[in-house]
Amino acid sequence: MVVSPGRVPVAHPDRVAIVSASVGAGHDGAAAELQRRLTAEGIAVDRYDLLDLLPARLGRTARDAYHLMLARAPWLYQRIYSSTERVGGGGRGARALLRSAENRVLKALHPQTGAVVSTYPGASRVLGNLRLDGRLRIPVLTYLTDFSVHPLWVADGVDIHLAAHAVPAAQARAAGAKDVRVRGPVADPRFRPCDTRQRILARMAFGLPATAPLALLVAGSWGVGPVRQVARELRDCGAVVPVVVCGRNKTLAAQLRADGIEHVHGWVEDMPALMHAADVLVQNAGGLTTLESFSAGLPVVSYGCIPGHGLTNADALDEAGAAVWVRDRAQLKDVLNNLVNGPLGLRQRAAGLALFADSPDAGPAAEIARVLRSGQPPVAPPPAARRRLRARRLAATTAVACAVWACAVATGVATSYQGPTLMHALSQHLDLDLVSSHAGHGPEGHHS
Repeated sequence: MVVSPGRVPVAHPDRVAIVSASVGAGHDGAAAELQRRLTAEGIAVDRYDLLDLLPARLGRTARDAYHLMLARAPWLYQRIYSSTERVGGGGRGARALLRSAENRVLKALHPQTGAVVSTYPGASRVLGNLRLDGRLRIPVLTYLTDFSVHPLWVADGVDIHLAAHAVPAAQARAAGAKDVRVRGPVADPRFRPCDTRQRILARMAFGLPATAPLALLVAGSWGVGPVRQVARELRDCGAVVPVVVCGRNKTLAAQLRADGIEHVHGWVEDMPALMHAADVLVQNAGGLTTLESFSAGLPVVSYGCIPGHGLTNADALDEAGAAVWVRDRAQLKDVLNNLVNGPLGLRQRAAGLALFADSPDAGPAAEIARVLRSGQPPVAPPPAARRRLRARRLAATTAVACAVWACAVATGVATSYQGPTLMHALSQHLDLDLVSSHAGHGPEGHHS
């Protein structure tokens, strides 16, 4: 069942919608764990990918441009991240793009949905706008998947922001969030500390050395960042044997093997077991895998971080005392030795596990369930329609704005990195003729 864009879902105490986005794996991973926990409480959960609710495949185009930018021109991503951080949000093109999804999101919601949860900043913006306009009269919550909070995470109209720790909670409040609640992180329950027997079996299953100290190097589902350099530095420092997870980046895996890195994996289905085999995790983005490592009792070091959220997450994790941020290669060997065999490792394991010390009844899923079943309708934010031009919602304007934005990103990348070759690759994803042909039409239908 669906509702027309003008109708409001009727609150129901046993149904929640979660809106995420398939940008990497972290946002979807958090959504999946929230869904599992809510379902265990007898709550029906509907999952939506925001990228599927944007017109003319613009969501996929934006994702592919973002991926290519991270891989080929990280400096450009840092510039965009920093500029949007300073002004407190995205530009006109991004706002117009998100506006185009509002009716589609509202139409997709089941009429008995009692609350909506976002695990992605863009989804929070869309849902917040619907609340401000009075078209969505049920609670909207944002679950902050990152330890650092970019202003895009904090959207006017969102009723409640759920944070994993006091550090991201403080950042959310500084960005303007009114109701912020610290309810801890979420991680699949398979990520838990192991005993000696489990550790031995895990190493045997992955063909890893039985006694050598192992550093598990992860770089998200896309395998972006200076992974080759970090893998060589881990090997050459002599403190650990690197075990690298490349996600879906087959080219990276082949390069690492050519570099003489012995233990290289692509997409790993059983990450809990691989973490059981390792002594320390080295990460560059601060995403879901970092939280899973804490839950598994694995100390974490941030090193060779990607620009933007990779750097801000490393800083926030360091401030929280949850992960060590190594900024200088000269420190790497000593820090790794201390994490594997010294008191620093004991402190970091305890700090990571402490994030999950509260009972499940105190976690974010339980808080969502309480909000859903409270029976108290949220106070409607002041109408925002008079402050906005409805013309921004026209699909044609949106398509043009997004196309210009995507082309600007592509052009910036192409002019600095393998111009003609990269521009040709991007053009395969932008498909501007398709964008323009759909401009005036109506809606169309792991591991980090």
